[in-house]
Amino acid sequence: MKSTVSKIRGNVAIYAMRPSSVRSLTTTARLRAATPPPASENGAVNSRWLSDLQKRLKQSLSLKIAPKRVDEVKERLAYLDKNWLELLAGREGYLVDPERRGLDRHMVQWGDMDMMGHVNNVIYNRLAESGRVNWTRNLAQFSDPKYQQEWFDLMSPKSIGLILASIRTDFKFPMTFPDRVTVLHKLVTKPDYSSDRFYLEAVMYSEQQRRPAAKCFEDIVVYDYRAAKKAPLKPFMVDELQATYDLQEQRKKEAEKKVAELQAFVEQVEDSAGAA
Repeated sequence: MKSTVSKIRGNVAIYAMRPSSVRSLTTTARLRAATPPPASENGAVNSRWLSDLQKRLKQSLSLKIAPKRVDEVKERLAYLDKNWLELLAGREGYLVDPERRGLDRHMVQWGDMDMMGHVNNVIYNRLAESGRVNWTRNLAQFSDPKYQQEWFDLMSPKSIGLILASIRTDFKFPMTFPDRVTVLHKLVTKPDYSSDRFYLEAVMYSEQQRRPAAKCFEDIVVYDYRAAKKAPLKPFMVDELQATYDLQEQRKKEAEKKVAELQAFVEQVEDSAGAA
C-alpha cells in the first residue's frame, strides 16, 4: 500500500533556498509534463494593471475636470481600494467569496523568513497545501448535506481520497513580515465523470503589495485507499466541481466587464481634460 501511494505521489522536490540571489523552484521534467500550462499564462494581461489604473485616476485629479468628474474619480478610487482582490483574482477566474477562500488574510509569521529577510520558499508550498485542504472541505457546504462527510474524508486515508501527484511553484516577489496573505484555488480544467485526477491553480495574494507573491500549479490524483489504486471522482463530486468551474468562468466575465468599464471611464476623463 505505502509503495503504491509513494509511486503516485511522484518525486516532487521542494528546495529550501539558502542565501542566494536566485528565487526560483527547481522542478523535474516529469513534474512540468504532468502539470498543464495555466490558462493565465496564455493571456496578455498586464500584471500591474490595477496599480496603473489607480495611478491614472489619481493623476486625473490634477487635470482640469468638472467638479462632478472629481467626485466620480474619487468614487472609482474608493471602489478599487475596497474591491482590489475581487477584481484582481476574479479577472483570473478565482472565486473570492469568504466561504471559498482557502486562507483568508492569514498572518505571515516572523519565523517564516529566512536569512535574506524574506519568506522562505518552502512556506509558499505549505500555504498552498493548507489552502487546498480548506478549499476542498469548503466544497461540502455547496453540495448536498448528506455528502458532507465524504467531502471531509477526501483529506484522509479512509476510502476515496486526494493525493498531490506534483506541484510547481512560480515565485512573483519576495514577501516579508509583517503581511497578510490570502490563498485562493481554482480548477484549471473541467472534470468529467471519468476523471481520476484534476488540476488546480493556487495564488497567494499579499495584502501589503496587493498582488500575487506566488502561484502553484497542482496535479491532484483521486485514490481509493481500500482498493489501493486510482479511482474516478464520485458523481456528486463531479457535479459540484463542474458547477464550481462554471461559476469561475462566470465571475471571470463579470470581473472583465467591470475592469473594462473602469478603464473606459478613466479614458473618458483624460479625453475630457484634453479637450477642455
